[in-house]
Amino acid sequence: MAEATVAQVLIDAAEQDLRAALVLSQAPGIRDALVGFHFQQCVEKALKAVLALRGIAFRRTHDIAELLDLIADSGLTPPPHADWLDELNPYAAEARYGLVSPGGLDRAFAGSAAKAVFDWASGQAVQTPK
Repeated sequence: MAEATVAQVLIDAAEQDLRAALVLSQAPGIRDALVGFHFQQCVEKALKAVLALRGIAFRRTHDIAELLDLIADSGLTPPPHADWLDELNPYAAEARYGLVSPGGLDRAFAGSAAKAVFDWASGQAVQTPK
């Protein structure tokens, strides 16, 4: 699959995770683990979309810090909230299975951060790759 196609698939998937997280964050009785999972997935897929579009190889990982390092090492502009985004890492899998108990998720901040990263990635996708 061409880089642009992979990037578009990832952007579309990131948008779906963002939408799911925003809906779930307002639903009564939904735990932070599930909301955090979808915010984490949005950010992860948005970062991977930018990397894919630029032809930068990445391994199959849920580690946002690793993806941010690849972005920095490639000389790309970091996404908004880059210094905070790895706080979502525990929600990738561990929190969903009860293996860790992350602190309370600030849903409003996580939502605005995930949306900002999604918007950043979407903006990258419309630019011509380097």
